[in-house]
Amino acid sequence: MATPAATKRLTKEYAAISKSPPPYIIAHPSEKNILEWHYILTGPPDTPYEGGQYWGTLMFPPDYPFAPPAIRMHTPSGRFQPSTRLCLSISDFHPKSFNPAWEVSTILTGLLSFMTSEEMTTGSVRASEQERKLFAQRTRWWNSTGGGSKQTIQQQGSSNSKGFGAIKAGDGGAKFRLEWPELDEENLKWMKEKRINPQTGLTMPVTPQPHCSAEAAGLVRRPNGSGNRVGAVVQDGLVVRDAGQSWVSRNKWRLVFGALFSYILVARMLGDGALQSSA
Repeated sequence: MATPAATKRLTKEYAAISKSPPPYIIAHPSEKNILEWHYILTGPPDTPYEGGQYWGTLMFPPDYPFAPPAIRMHTPSGRFQPSTRLCLSISDFHPKSFNPAWEVSTILTGLLSFMTSEEMTTGSVRASEQERKLFAQRTRWWNSTGGGSKQTIQQQGSSNSKGFGAIKAGDGGAKFRLEWPELDEENLKWMKEKRINPQTGLTMPVTPQPHCSAEAAGLVRRPNGSGNRVGAVVQDGLVVRDAGQSWVSRNKWRLVFGALFSYILVARMLGDGALQSSA
């Protein structure tokens, strides 16, 4: 349980960091325990962590600010071991070097600075720049799904080899959702827009749509049913066929009978003229 001095100090610091958060940093205490703080570091530009969403906790001792907090980063980053206590001059590994004048914003700014360096310490890991970029791309998915597991926070059990305040991978995102509901909602929308598989964190392939001709599409869209449409198509086909034929082709029999009639008429006229001449 926090001492009155610690509660007063942390309440004051929460008001300050909410009003004027440091660049790329947001943080708040848990509603149930003012000694448990949750932070989000956004990966700064021109770093392998650019755009990444790194979630972690600060576990303050009851006599803060006369002793430093335990610092953990839960989101896999390629820089720190997830949920492992970090050995820093501002963490509980070095209580004698901690300055009571340092605030939450000071601690988190120091953590971000250390993260973007290559200095090694207890809890840090080595990874290539490309590997860290890949981790950054998957941070939102990991935070909101706990790495793709459906396990709930109640199923985790109380034992955790990494100590109090650690987040067990595979909690289904329950703890993150509890502490950061707005960010969790944004993450889920982002996953939907980017077609991210919640189980794997990978982009789902686009299912090809079956090809459909314009004529067939017209049949599907016709509200009066396919039978009427088929009759209309046949009728339209006849019109098109007739339009494509010449006038002579369509009236050939009339021309034939007309020519025959004209021949007979002319022949009779010529025959009558010949008889009159002989007479």
